[in-house]
Amino acid sequence: MTRTPATSQALFERALRVAPGGVHSPVRAFRGVGGTPRFIREARGCRLTDVDGNTYIDFCMSWGPLPFGHGDPEVHEATRSALSRGWSYGAAETGSLELAELMTSRLPWVEKLRFVNSGTEAVMSALRVARAATGRARVIKFEGCYHGHVDSMLVKAGSGLADMAQPDSAGIAKHVAADTLVAPLDDEARVRELFDAQPGEVAALIIEPLPANYGLLVQRADFLKEIAGIARRHGALVIFDEVISGFRIGFGGMAAQLGIAPDLVTYGKVIGGGFPVGAYGGRAALMDLVAPVGPVYQAGTLSANPVAMAAGLATLRKLDTAPPYAALEASTRSFAAQMTATARAKGFEPFAVQHASSLFWPVLGEMRSAVRTVAAIPGTQRERFAKLFHALLDRGVYLAPSGFEVGFLSTAHGTDDLAQAAAAFGAALETLRAQP
Repeated sequence: MTRTPATSQALFERALRVAPGGVHSPVRAFRGVGGTPRFIREARGCRLTDVDGNTYIDFCMSWGPLPFGHGDPEVHEATRSALSRGWSYGAAETGSLELAELMTSRLPWVEKLRFVNSGTEAVMSALRVARAATGRARVIKFEGCYHGHVDSMLVKAGSGLADMAQPDSAGIAKHVAADTLVAPLDDEARVRELFDAQPGEVAALIIEPLPANYGLLVQRADFLKEIAGIARRHGALVIFDEVISGFRIGFGGMAAQLGIAPDLVTYGKVIGGGFPVGAYGGRAALMDLVAPVGPVYQAGTLSANPVAMAAGLATLRKLDTAPPYAALEASTRSFAAQMTATARAKGFEPFAVQHASSLFWPVLGEMRSAVRTVAAIPGTQRERFAKLFHALLDRGVYLAPSGFEVGFLSTAHGTDDLAQAAAAFGAALETLRAQP
Protein backbone atom coordinates (compact mmCIF):
# COMPACT_ATOMS: atom_id res chain seq x y z
CA MET A 1 0.00 0.00 0.00
CA THR A 2 3.11 2.20 -0.16
CA ARG A 3 2.44 5.61 -1.65
CA THR A 4 5.13 6.21 -4.24
CA PRO A 5 7.36 9.21 -3.41
CA ALA A 6 9.33 9.15 -6.69
CA THR A 7 9.03 12.87 -7.42
CA SER A 8 9.77 13.76 -3.79
CA GLN A 9 12.87 11.57 -3.96
CA ALA A 10 14.11 13.35 -7.07
CA LEU A 11 13.48 16.75 -5.52
CA PHE A 12 15.20 15.71 -2.31
CA GLU A 13 18.29 14.65 -4.22
CA ARG A 14 18.38 18.09 -5.85
CA ALA A 15 17.83 19.78 -2.49
CA LEU A 16 20.76 17.91 -0.93
CA ARG A 17 23.06 19.70 -3.37
CA VAL A 18 21.96 23.18 -2.34
CA ALA A 19 20.82 23.02 1.32
CA PRO A 20 22.27 21.37 4.46
CA GLY A 21 20.55 18.00 4.66
CA GLY A 22 18.29 19.10 1.82
CA VAL A 23 16.02 21.06 4.16
CA HIS A 24 15.63 24.45 5.82
CA SER A 25 14.72 23.17 9.28
CA PRO A 26 16.33 19.94 10.54
CA VAL A 27 13.37 17.71 11.47
CA ARG A 28 11.93 18.01 7.94
CA ALA A 29 14.76 15.78 6.71
CA PHE A 30 13.11 12.64 8.19
CA ARG A 31 16.36 11.78 10.00
CA GLY A 32 14.37 10.64 13.04
CA VAL A 33 12.22 8.22 11.06
CA GLY A 34 14.24 7.45 7.93
CA GLY A 35 13.04 7.53 4.36
CA THR A 36 12.28 10.32 1.92
CA PRO A 37 10.78 13.65 3.02
CA ARG A 38 7.55 14.39 1.23
CA PHE A 39 7.57 17.59 -0.81
CA ILE A 40 4.17 19.18 -0.40
CA ARG A 41 2.34 20.67 -3.37
CA GLU A 42 -0.69 22.07 -1.57
CA ALA A 43 -2.74 21.93 1.61
CA ARG A 44 -6.45 22.41 2.27
CA GLY A 45 -8.39 21.92 5.47
CA CYS A 46 -6.81 18.99 7.30
CA ARG A 47 -5.12 17.47 4.25
CA LEU A 48 -1.76 17.70 2.53
CA THR A 49 -1.10 16.68 -1.06
CA ASP A 50 2.47 15.94 -2.09
CA VAL A 51 4.12 16.41 -5.48
CA ASP A 52 3.38 12.78 -6.36
CA GLY A 53 -0.35 13.35 -5.85
CA ASN A 54 -0.54 11.45 -2.55
CA THR A 55 -2.97 12.94 -0.03
CA TYR A 56 -2.59 12.72 3.74
CA ILE A 57 -4.65 13.64 6.78
CA ASP A 58 -2.29 16.10 8.43
CA PHE A 59 -1.64 16.11 12.18
CA CYS A 60 1.57 18.14 11.93
CA MET A 61 -0.44 21.26 10.95
CA SER A 62 2.68 23.31 10.21
CA TRP A 63 3.81 22.56 13.79
CA GLY A 64 0.87 24.30 15.45
CA PRO A 65 -0.08 27.71 14.00
CA LEU A 66 -3.24 26.59 12.18
CA PRO A 67 -6.11 26.05 14.65
CA PHE A 68 -8.60 26.33 11.76
CA GLY A 69 -6.62 24.15 9.36
CA HIS A 70 -4.93 24.95 6.08
CA GLY A 71 -6.39 27.70 3.91
CA ASP A 72 -9.08 28.90 6.30
CA PRO A 73 -11.35 31.14 4.16
CA GLU A 74 -11.42 34.06 6.60
CA VAL A 75 -7.67 34.10 7.09
CA HIS A 76 -7.18 33.67 3.34
CA GLU A 77 -9.41 36.66 2.57
CA ALA A 78 -7.61 38.83 5.13
CA THR A 79 -4.20 38.03 3.65
CA ARG A 80 -5.45 38.44 0.08
CA SER A 81 -6.77 41.88 0.94
CA ALA A 82 -3.53 42.87 2.68
CA LEU A 83 -1.44 41.58 -0.21
CA SER A 84 -3.42 43.66 -2.67
CA ARG A 85 -2.31 46.80 -0.80
CA GLY A 86 1.39 45.86 -0.70
CA TRP A 87 3.37 43.24 1.15
CA SER A 88 6.20 45.11 2.89
CA TYR A 89 6.34 48.74 3.97
CA GLY A 90 9.21 49.09 6.43
CA ALA A 91 7.03 51.68 8.14
CA ALA A 92 4.28 51.93 10.74
CA GLU A 93 0.97 50.40 9.67
CA THR A 94 -2.42 49.67 11.21
CA GLY A 95 -2.38 45.84 11.23
CA SER A 96 0.23 45.57 13.97
CA LEU A 97 -1.57 48.23 16.00
CA GLU A 98 -4.88 46.38 15.85
CA LEU A 99 -3.28 43.02 16.64
CA ALA A 100 -1.32 44.50 19.57
CA GLU A 101 -4.47 46.21 20.87
CA LEU A 102 -6.40 42.94 20.73
CA MET A 103 -3.67 41.00 22.53
CA THR A 104 -3.03 43.57 25.26
CA SER A 105 -6.75 44.06 25.86
CA ARG A 106 -7.21 40.36 26.59
CA LEU A 107 -3.91 39.47 28.30
CA PRO A 108 -3.49 41.43 31.57
CA TRP A 109 0.16 40.40 31.94
CA VAL A 110 0.98 41.96 28.54
CA GLU A 111 0.77 45.73 28.83
CA LYS A 112 3.04 46.32 25.85
CA LEU A 113 4.57 44.04 23.22
CA ARG A 114 6.92 44.05 20.27
CA PHE A 115 6.41 41.97 17.12
CA VAL A 116 9.37 40.13 15.62
CA ASN A 117 9.74 37.46 12.94
CA SER A 118 10.11 34.22 14.93
CA GLY A 119 9.88 32.61 18.32
CA THR A 120 13.67 32.48 18.47
CA GLU A 121 13.85 36.27 18.03
CA ALA A 122 11.20 36.72 20.69
CA VAL A 123 13.09 34.62 23.24
CA MET A 124 16.42 36.27 22.45
CA SER A 125 14.86 39.70 22.97
CA ALA A 126 12.99 38.78 26.15
CA LEU A 127 16.20 37.46 27.70
CA ARG A 128 17.99 40.68 26.78
CA VAL A 129 15.26 42.70 28.49
CA ALA A 130 15.46 40.48 31.59
CA ARG A 131 19.22 40.95 31.86
CA ALA A 132 18.89 44.70 31.40
CA ALA A 133 16.13 44.96 33.99
CA THR A 134 17.94 42.95 36.66
CA GLY A 135 21.57 43.75 35.90
CA ARG A 136 22.26 40.00 36.11
CA ALA A 137 23.64 37.58 33.54
CA ARG A 138 22.50 34.06 34.35
CA VAL A 139 19.34 32.28 33.22
CA ILE A 140 17.70 29.06 34.41
CA LYS A 141 16.00 26.90 31.79
CA PHE A 142 14.63 23.36 31.89
CA GLU A 143 15.75 20.17 30.18
CA GLY A 144 13.27 19.25 27.49
CA CYS A 145 12.12 22.85 26.88
CA TYR A 146 13.08 24.33 23.53
CA HIS A 147 13.35 28.09 23.20
CA GLY A 148 14.60 28.45 19.67
CA HIS A 149 18.18 28.43 18.49
CA VAL A 150 19.42 31.30 20.65
CA ASP A 151 23.00 30.47 21.69
CA SER A 152 22.32 30.63 25.42
CA MET A 153 19.28 28.36 25.14
CA LEU A 154 21.01 25.53 23.26
CA VAL A 155 22.78 24.23 26.33
CA LYS A 156 22.45 21.63 29.06
CA ALA A 157 24.07 21.57 32.49
CA GLY A 158 25.99 18.84 34.29
CA SER A 159 24.53 17.01 37.25
CA GLY A 160 26.51 18.97 39.80
CA LEU A 161 26.14 22.64 40.57
CA ALA A 162 29.84 23.18 39.97
CA ASP A 163 29.88 21.51 36.54
CA MET A 164 30.33 23.76 33.54
CA ALA A 165 27.39 23.86 31.17
CA GLN A 166 28.02 22.23 27.81
CA PRO A 167 26.41 23.42 24.57
CA ASP A 168 24.17 21.12 22.56
CA SER A 169 25.33 22.76 19.33
CA ALA A 170 28.74 23.47 17.86
CA GLY A 171 29.61 27.14 17.48
CA ILE A 172 28.45 28.23 20.93
CA ALA A 173 31.08 29.92 23.07
CA LYS A 174 31.75 28.29 26.44
CA HIS A 175 31.33 31.57 28.29
CA VAL A 176 27.81 31.85 26.83
CA ALA A 177 26.98 28.30 27.90
CA ALA A 178 28.29 28.99 31.38
CA ASP A 179 25.60 31.61 32.01
CA THR A 180 22.79 29.10 31.39
CA LEU A 181 21.77 26.75 34.18
CA VAL A 182 19.55 23.78 33.38
CA ALA A 183 17.12 22.12 35.78
CA PRO A 184 15.05 18.98 35.23
CA LEU A 185 11.32 19.46 34.83
CA ASP A 186 9.04 18.39 37.69
CA ASP A 187 11.71 19.05 40.33
CA GLU A 188 11.14 22.08 42.56
CA ALA A 189 13.99 21.14 44.88
CA ARG A 190 16.55 21.37 42.11
CA VAL A 191 15.33 24.85 41.18
CA ARG A 192 15.78 25.96 44.79
CA GLU A 193 19.31 24.55 44.78
CA LEU A 194 20.24 26.41 41.61
CA PHE A 195 18.98 29.73 42.95
CA ASP A 196 20.61 29.20 46.35
CA ALA A 197 23.94 28.38 44.68
CA GLN A 198 23.84 31.54 42.54
CA PRO A 199 22.62 34.26 44.93
CA GLY A 200 21.88 37.52 43.15
CA GLU A 201 23.12 36.21 39.79
CA VAL A 202 20.04 34.82 38.01
CA ALA A 203 18.22 37.30 35.77
CA ALA A 204 15.34 35.05 34.76
CA LEU A 205 13.75 31.65 34.88
CA ILE A 206 12.37 30.66 31.46
CA ILE A 207 10.08 27.71 30.82
CA GLU A 208 7.55 26.36 28.38
CA PRO A 209 4.60 26.07 30.79
CA LEU A 210 3.36 23.31 28.48
CA PRO A 211 6.56 21.68 27.22
CA ALA A 212 5.78 20.45 23.70
CA ASN A 213 9.10 20.28 21.91
CA TYR A 214 10.48 17.05 23.41
CA GLY A 215 7.30 15.09 23.68
CA LEU A 216 4.25 16.56 25.39
CA LEU A 217 5.48 16.80 28.97
CA VAL A 218 2.45 18.17 30.82
CA GLN A 219 3.60 19.71 34.10
CA ARG A 220 1.91 19.83 37.49
CA ALA A 221 0.31 23.20 38.18
CA ASP A 222 1.83 23.13 41.69
CA PHE A 223 5.30 22.75 40.19
CA LEU A 224 4.85 25.71 37.85
CA LYS A 225 3.44 27.93 40.59
CA GLU A 226 6.20 26.98 43.01
CA ILE A 227 9.10 27.65 40.64
CA ALA A 228 7.59 31.02 39.71
CA GLY A 229 7.47 31.86 43.41
CA ILE A 230 11.06 30.72 43.95
CA ALA A 231 12.29 32.90 41.09
CA ARG A 232 10.51 35.99 42.39
CA ARG A 233 11.76 35.48 45.93
CA HIS A 234 15.27 35.63 44.47
CA GLY A 235 14.56 38.77 42.45
CA ALA A 236 14.54 36.97 39.08
CA LEU A 237 11.99 37.48 36.33
CA VAL A 238 9.63 34.73 35.18
CA ILE A 239 9.46 34.23 31.41
CA PHE A 240 6.81 31.99 29.88
CA ASP A 241 7.61 30.69 26.42
CA GLU A 242 4.13 30.33 24.94
CA VAL A 243 5.22 30.14 21.31
CA ILE A 244 3.29 26.85 21.01
CA SER A 245 0.72 27.05 23.81
CA GLY A 246 -0.25 30.69 23.39
CA PHE A 247 -3.72 30.93 21.80
CA ARG A 248 -3.53 27.15 21.09
CA ILE A 249 -4.78 25.76 24.37
CA GLY A 250 -6.96 28.79 25.09
CA PHE A 251 -7.00 32.46 24.17
CA GLY A 252 -4.92 33.30 27.23
CA GLY A 253 -2.63 30.30 26.88
CA MET A 254 -1.13 28.60 29.89
CA ALA A 255 -0.72 31.84 31.84
CA ALA A 256 -4.50 32.21 31.98
CA GLN A 257 -5.09 28.53 32.64
CA LEU A 258 -2.64 28.50 35.55
CA GLY A 259 -3.47 31.93 36.93
CA ILE A 260 0.22 32.90 36.77
CA ALA A 261 1.13 36.34 35.41
CA PRO A 262 4.63 36.04 33.89
CA ASP A 263 6.89 39.08 33.90
CA LEU A 264 7.65 38.50 30.23
CA VAL A 265 6.08 36.14 27.71
CA THR A 266 6.95 35.08 24.18
CA TYR A 267 4.48 34.17 21.45
CA GLY A 268 4.63 32.89 17.89
CA LYS A 269 2.89 30.41 15.59
CA VAL A 270 -0.86 31.13 16.08
CA ILE A 271 -0.40 34.93 16.29
CA GLY A 272 0.77 34.84 12.66
CA GLY A 273 -1.94 32.52 11.37
CA GLY A 274 0.72 30.46 9.58
CA PHE A 275 3.00 33.35 8.57
CA PRO A 276 6.41 34.06 10.18
CA VAL A 277 5.65 36.06 13.32
CA GLY A 278 6.86 36.20 16.90
CA ALA A 279 6.26 38.60 19.77
CA TYR A 280 7.51 39.33 23.25
CA GLY A 281 5.69 41.36 25.82
CA GLY A 282 5.10 42.06 29.48
CA ARG A 283 4.74 44.86 31.96
CA ALA A 284 5.10 48.34 30.51
CA ALA A 285 8.02 49.12 32.81
CA LEU A 286 9.97 46.22 31.35
CA MET A 287 8.98 46.75 27.73
CA ASP A 288 9.86 50.44 27.94
CA LEU A 289 13.47 49.33 28.30
CA VAL A 290 13.31 48.48 24.57
CA ALA A 291 14.50 50.94 21.93
CA PRO A 292 13.57 53.57 20.91
CA VAL A 293 12.32 54.33 24.44
CA GLY A 294 15.01 52.50 26.40
CA PRO A 295 18.56 51.18 26.08
CA VAL A 296 17.80 47.59 24.98
CA TYR A 297 18.30 47.52 21.24
CA GLN A 298 16.22 45.28 18.99
CA ALA A 299 15.08 45.91 15.42
CA GLY A 300 13.88 44.05 12.34
CA THR A 301 13.34 45.06 8.73
CA LEU A 302 10.38 42.73 8.25
CA SER A 303 8.97 42.84 11.79
CA ALA A 304 5.17 43.34 11.81
CA ASN A 305 4.94 42.47 8.13
CA PRO A 306 1.49 43.69 7.00
CA VAL A 307 0.44 40.37 5.43
CA ALA A 308 1.47 38.40 8.53
CA MET A 309 -0.30 40.91 10.76
CA ALA A 310 -3.50 40.50 8.73
CA ALA A 311 -3.32 36.70 9.03
CA GLY A 312 -2.69 36.87 12.76
CA LEU A 313 -5.43 39.40 13.35
CA ALA A 314 -7.99 37.35 11.41
CA THR A 315 -6.99 34.21 13.31
CA LEU A 316 -7.14 35.78 16.77
CA ARG A 317 -10.41 37.55 16.08
CA LYS A 318 -11.95 34.25 15.05
CA LEU A 319 -10.53 32.52 18.14
CA ASP A 320 -11.93 35.33 20.29
CA THR A 321 -15.43 35.57 18.83
CA ALA A 322 -16.08 31.86 18.24
CA PRO A 323 -13.73 29.97 20.58
CA PRO A 324 -13.12 26.41 19.30
CA TYR A 325 -11.19 25.24 22.34
CA ALA A 326 -13.78 23.05 24.07
CA ALA A 327 -14.68 21.25 20.85
CA LEU A 328 -11.02 20.76 19.91
CA GLU A 329 -10.20 19.35 23.33
CA ALA A 330 -13.14 16.94 23.14
CA SER A 331 -12.08 15.76 19.67
CA THR A 332 -8.49 15.30 20.77
CA ARG A 333 -9.49 13.36 23.88
CA SER A 334 -11.77 11.10 21.81
CA PHE A 335 -9.12 10.52 19.13
CA ALA A 336 -6.50 9.68 21.77
CA ALA A 337 -8.90 7.22 23.41
CA GLN A 338 -9.61 5.58 20.05
CA MET A 339 -5.92 5.09 19.35
CA THR A 340 -5.25 3.72 22.82
CA ALA A 341 -8.17 1.27 22.64
CA THR A 342 -7.14 0.14 19.15
CA ALA A 343 -3.54 -0.43 20.25
CA ARG A 344 -4.75 -2.53 23.16
CA ALA A 345 -7.09 -4.54 20.94
CA LYS A 346 -4.31 -5.18 18.41
CA GLY A 347 -1.79 -6.15 21.07
CA PHE A 348 0.43 -3.18 20.21
CA GLU A 349 1.51 -2.43 23.72
CA PRO A 350 2.80 -0.67 25.72
CA PHE A 351 1.17 2.35 24.13
CA ALA A 352 -0.42 5.54 25.46
CA VAL A 353 -1.33 8.97 24.19
CA GLN A 354 -0.61 12.05 26.28
CA HIS A 355 -2.77 15.00 25.31
CA ALA A 356 -3.62 18.54 26.35
CA SER A 357 -6.22 20.67 24.60
CA SER A 358 -5.67 20.09 20.85
CA LEU A 359 -2.15 18.63 21.25
CA PHE A 360 -1.35 14.92 21.46
CA TRP A 361 1.75 12.73 21.66
CA PRO A 362 1.92 8.92 21.27
CA VAL A 363 4.14 7.26 23.90
CA LEU A 364 5.49 3.94 22.64
CA GLY A 365 7.03 2.13 25.56
CA GLU A 366 6.83 1.35 29.26
CA MET A 367 5.77 4.25 31.48
CA ARG A 368 5.02 4.05 35.19
CA SER A 369 2.96 7.23 35.15
CA ALA A 370 2.49 10.33 33.04
CA VAL A 371 5.73 11.29 31.32
CA ARG A 372 6.75 14.70 32.66
CA THR A 373 10.52 14.65 32.11
CA VAL A 374 12.95 13.77 29.33
CA ALA A 375 14.43 11.03 31.51
CA ALA A 376 11.03 9.30 31.72
CA ILE A 377 10.59 8.99 27.94
CA PRO A 378 10.76 5.27 27.04
CA GLY A 379 13.99 4.13 25.40
CA THR A 380 11.90 2.41 22.72
CA GLN A 381 10.25 5.66 21.60
CA ARG A 382 12.43 6.48 18.60
CA GLU A 383 12.53 3.02 17.00
CA ARG A 384 8.87 2.14 17.55
CA PHE A 385 7.65 5.54 16.38
CA ALA A 386 9.65 5.34 13.15
CA LYS A 387 7.87 2.11 12.24
CA LEU A 388 4.47 3.51 13.17
CA PHE A 389 5.14 6.74 11.26
CA HIS A 390 5.82 4.96 7.97
CA ALA A 391 2.93 2.53 8.42
CA LEU A 392 0.62 5.50 8.86
CA LEU A 393 2.21 7.48 6.03
CA ASP A 394 1.52 4.55 3.69
CA ARG A 395 -2.14 4.76 4.76
CA GLY A 396 -2.54 8.48 4.25
CA VAL A 397 -1.85 9.87 7.73
CA TYR A 398 0.92 12.43 8.21
CA LEU A 399 2.41 12.89 11.67
CA ALA A 400 5.37 15.10 12.49
CA PRO A 401 8.42 13.06 11.40
CA SER A 402 9.87 12.56 14.88
CA GLY A 403 8.87 10.50 17.88
CA PHE A 404 9.57 13.51 20.08
CA GLU A 405 7.26 15.99 18.34
CA VAL A 406 3.58 16.47 19.09
CA GLY A 407 0.51 16.28 16.89
CA PHE A 408 -2.14 18.97 16.48
CA LEU A 409 -5.84 18.88 15.73
CA SER A 410 -7.70 21.72 14.03
CA THR A 411 -11.33 22.54 13.47
CA ALA A 412 -10.82 21.24 9.94
CA HIS A 413 -10.43 17.69 11.34
CA GLY A 414 -14.04 16.56 11.07
CA THR A 415 -15.61 13.43 12.51
CA ASP A 416 -15.16 11.53 9.24
CA ASP A 417 -11.50 12.58 8.97
CA LEU A 418 -10.74 11.36 12.48
CA ALA A 419 -12.62 8.11 11.87
CA GLN A 420 -10.55 7.57 8.71
CA ALA A 421 -7.33 8.32 10.60
CA ALA A 422 -8.34 5.92 13.39
CA ALA A 423 -9.05 3.18 10.84
CA ALA A 424 -5.67 3.81 9.23
CA PHE A 425 -4.08 3.52 12.66
CA GLY A 426 -5.69 0.13 13.19
CA ALA A 427 -4.55 -1.09 9.75
CA ALA A 428 -1.04 0.19 10.43
CA LEU A 429 -0.87 -1.77 13.67
CA GLU A 430 -1.96 -4.94 11.88
CA THR A 431 0.99 -4.49 9.52
CA LEU A 432 3.43 -3.86 12.35
CA ARG A 433 2.20 -6.86 14.30
CA ALA A 434 2.85 -9.07 11.27
CA GLN A 435 6.45 -7.88 10.99
CA PRO A 436 9.18 -10.03 12.55
